Amino acid sequence: MTRDSQTARIHRQPKSAMQSGRAGAGAWVLDFAPGEPKRLDPLTGWSGSGDTQGQVTLRFPSAEAAIAYAESRGWRYEVAQPPLVKADIKPKAYADNFKFGRTENWSH
Repeated sequence: MTRDSQTARIHRQPKSAMQSGRAGAGAWVLDFAPGEPKRLDPLTGWSGSGDTQGQVTLRFPSAEAAIAYAESRGWRYEVAQPPLVKADIKPKAYADNFKFGRTENWSH
């Protein structure tokens, strides 16, 4: 299957599940949908395919940049807009636990 017949997928990179930080999350990624199903190699037992576009992952600072790149190459694309989740975390210092006149309950 050729690159022209595959659809590029443009989406935001999700937060890593392995760490609590958000570094690297939020960048826009352009990758391709699988062009052919994976098949089992009879000799090694590994799964693979002849589709090399599945190995391509491009990162962009914005969705517009990714769309412009795909359009300049003549690729079909789909843009996935994830809902923006705002973390409602108040920054707090450890010293606030021992502050005089604190209004919150003692947690430990």
